[in-house]
Amino acid sequence: MSVRVGYYRHFKGMPYRVLGTALHSETMEELVIYQDLYDQRRLWVRPATMFAETVERDGTTVPRFAFEREADDFQSITDAMP
Repeated sequence: MSVRVGYYRHFKGMPYRVLGTALHSETMEELVIYQDLYDQRRLWVRPATMFAETVERDGTTVPRFAFEREADDFQSITDAMP
């Protein structure tokens, strides 16, 4: 599984940007590296399977993180504000 670099919206409404993916050094599990765009711009990491899963909200199944748009390259993702 690969998660695309770009802008996402969490199912609770907050914006994030995915910077890339990494591998866990011992398990080789794919991890997503992402940043919040609403608070302290902290970096977060989450297993790719969890990042890409669906959740139930108000009786509807929705993606945990919904893809909104791509970033052309790393520079554009670090410079742009959605």
